[in-house]
Amino acid sequence: MVTHRFLALLLSVGVSTGCAVGPDYRQPDVPLPDRYLGQSGVEQRHASSSAELVTWWEGFGDPLLARLVSVALDQNLDLAQASARVTQARAGLGLANAALLPSGSASAQAARNYQSIETPLGKLLDATPGFDRYGNSYEANLGATWELDVFGGLRRGREAALAEYQASTAGATATRLAVAAQTADLYITVRGLQSRIAIARQQVETQQKLLSTVSLLYSKGLAAELEVRQAEGALAQVRATVPVLETGLDAALNGLDVMLGVPPGTYRVELAGPKAILAAPQLAGTGSPADLLRRRPDLIVAERRLAAANARIGVAIAEYYPKFSLSALLGSATTVASGNLFSAGASQAAGVLGLRWRLFDFGRINAQIELARGQEAEALAAYRQAVLRATEDVENAFSALIKREDQAGTLAQGETSLTQARNASFAAYQKGVVRLIEVLHADESLLRTSDARAQAQTESARAAVAAFKALGGGWEPAAAL
Repeated sequence: MVTHRFLALLLSVGVSTGCAVGPDYRQPDVPLPDRYLGQSGVEQRHASSSAELVTWWEGFGDPLLARLVSVALDQNLDLAQASARVTQARAGLGLANAALLPSGSASAQAARNYQSIETPLGKLLDATPGFDRYGNSYEANLGATWELDVFGGLRRGREAALAEYQASTAGATATRLAVAAQTADLYITVRGLQSRIAIARQQVETQQKLLSTVSLLYSKGLAAELEVRQAEGALAQVRATVPVLETGLDAALNGLDVMLGVPPGTYRVELAGPKAILAAPQLAGTGSPADLLRRRPDLIVAERRLAAANARIGVAIAEYYPKFSLSALLGSATTVASGNLFSAGASQAAGVLGLRWRLFDFGRINAQIELARGQEAEALAAYRQAVLRATEDVENAFSALIKREDQAGTLAQGETSLTQARNASFAAYQKGVVRLIEVLHADESLLRTSDARAQAQTESARAAVAAFKALGGGWEPAAAL
């Protein structure tokens, strides 16, 4: 009776879901400000279009960019790897769930034996009347084993596996956001380099016209040879900038193709025609720093890994306690004809209550617990740092967006003025009022300013992409996790 009561108690405890050893997980609080430092400046921007966080790339108003981002989200190989990691984590969760359930097995065998009579046993049996050196045996069994999770070690293991699965899912989403942002960044870089190359080539044409004019004047004795050589040198300097820019353009185009999951050169023809540099759209719904904990999938990854590390402490602590298991066997066995295998006399059954306890291994268990606690402390620090890094990303992107747009506006005004100054200096040179060096200086200043303006416009658009990525744009948290 006592044994039956003890067995019933173990069963009731084993199927319960509470009383698991180890600390229960609570998401840590991270103090964050109510607003970003650069939020007011971003909200006061004036843009021709607005972009929602979920599909922010459509806010740039470029159908080709939107299509390329869509292709990347379908074909990128980083995303394929992230999807495979989710599959692996799901399998790990399945194993942890299975560990809580009974396991069953079926076995059967048929054997024919031939006994030697030269061994001591054979000689003894040979002396027995009616001994037959040939023997047959048949057996069929059904077995089941169930480890009773009395102290919750298996349940803590399942908690860890579930948290790791959730982390892998969030990691796949983080990869998706990174792929969209990198694709847009490379596309904007391509358009920016194409604009800078066009500016440089236009300046080459201007310098060639200037050289032609100076050469004509020199042939008529109205200009010195020095002026011809100065014009030639200025032309060479401008021409030398084009190959450098083209090298950067080739690298950006190749990188974009790889992001799209295709060999370099696949989309080069489609992207060959230069277009205007994209203007950064208005950022709609920037939210607050606290919203990053829900929106940024990389922060979800860090938090879920912290939860998994916390659960593993319970797994380690559970090794202090005994482990109980139930085993059962039901089957038949006989040494006569197989037709008697399922007769009443051939039936057999067994029930076993097992106990395993690491009584003299507490030193190793203590080390495992300390290891788990150290990993949990590391995961906590990593989570807190990830939150700080996330707010830093947003602040840096906001600052770059505002400052680069201001820079581009200032340079555009300077470009207009320098264009007028260059035209005036060239007209004055033709009249003999100023020297050629003045025209060359004006050309150089105009080229530098035009190139800087194109770079500032490119960087402002890239800063907008960085801001959308930093805010966790590109997915809907409620729908994805």
